[in-house]
Amino acid sequence: MDATAAGPLHTLTAMPAARQAGCPFDPPAELLDAREHGPLSRYPFPDGHQGWLVTGYDLVRAVLSDPRFSSRKEFMLHHPLIDYTGAEVPPAPPGEFLLMDEPQHSRYRKPLVGRFTVRRMRQLTERVEQITTEHLDAMEEAGPPADLVTAYATPIPAIMICELLGVPYADRDAFQEQVGSFMSGETSDEDLIAAYTAVQQYLAELVAAKRAHPTDDVLSDLTDSDLTDEELRGMSLILLAAGLDTTANMLALGTFALLRNPAQLAALRGDPALADGAVEELLRYLSVAKTFLRVALEDVELGGQTITAGTAVILSLNTANRDPERFSDPHVLDLARRDGGHLAFGHGIHQCLGQQLARVEMRVAFPALVNRFPTLRLAVPADEVALRPETADIVGVKSLPVTWDA
Repeated sequence: MDATAAGPLHTLTAMPAARQAGCPFDPPAELLDAREHGPLSRYPFPDGHQGWLVTGYDLVRAVLSDPRFSSRKEFMLHHPLIDYTGAEVPPAPPGEFLLMDEPQHSRYRKPLVGRFTVRRMRQLTERVEQITTEHLDAMEEAGPPADLVTAYATPIPAIMICELLGVPYADRDAFQEQVGSFMSGETSDEDLIAAYTAVQQYLAELVAAKRAHPTDDVLSDLTDSDLTDEELRGMSLILLAAGLDTTANMLALGTFALLRNPAQLAALRGDPALADGAVEELLRYLSVAKTFLRVALEDVELGGQTITAGTAVILSLNTANRDPERFSDPHVLDLARRDGGHLAFGHGIHQCLGQQLARVEMRVAFPALVNRFPTLRLAVPADEVALRPETADIVGVKSLPVTWDA
């Protein structure tokens, strides 16, 4: 047994396979049901490990800020959907600090913190506006219909993160394609390894180029430190993962959600001052980074239960952000909502480093899109919009066909 229970506990026998077609914004019904039974449920992992599922806001936040719960890669032996029995998990490569605890984590994060402050990210607003306008112009010139994922949602964060890392313009299309391959959740094992290897090789070459000829970018700045090439490569990979896939899916899925909530769409179009609140509410409502995994380093009391050392704990951010004990009418998309404090960017030492950049991109991109195309609408029935597989780390859509009155 991995815990000492005080009374009957709900058990989720399997993680849900998919969200609801046509309206994939709500967490799967099984997770919501688990939260209704209480903030803490039993979860037997596919490999037989008896772990826990945390669905309540307060407990998710508590685990994320508790150093007794580890995010070290070598402890991630249990997957909520896949049986990895017999697999060996090595420690995280140098630089990949999301999969590390203190003090290793701070060695890599601290040099980056000053480069992603609110002030510095807001200074990039003009550049985000320029990129956004260029892609809206291209959509308008090409005319309807369009796939919003490829025409708008992906290019904006992709260009920004490439510029921050100093990826040469000529390399960006191929680089983004390789990155997309290992983040999609649908790539075969063979292709996944090939794409990951290609990205690692490219980043190694990029680090060497920045050491030889520094330019005005974050990666060049970091070469003037005691960090090794291998460490810089790993840090660059983390910045890519944090700065591209999450924001791209927020922009696409967020637009989908707005199109399914026309009153909220109209409110955003009519009130530019609503942009900041709209971004925070969409982050809460969608929670595209749906779950985190932690492992107890020692026996920990949590929600009246004892989580014993070595036990894996799934943190359900999407149900935490829909917790009725924290948010009023949690399943309602309300861009004027005032009860903030969502966990979409995580919490604690691993809270998303690039959150301010993501906010700048979304604050510009959502209002610009809905105002440029006042008649924007889905070009296919909502239940025909192709969703990313549940195995993908980030919730989203594969494509979002839209049209408008030209």
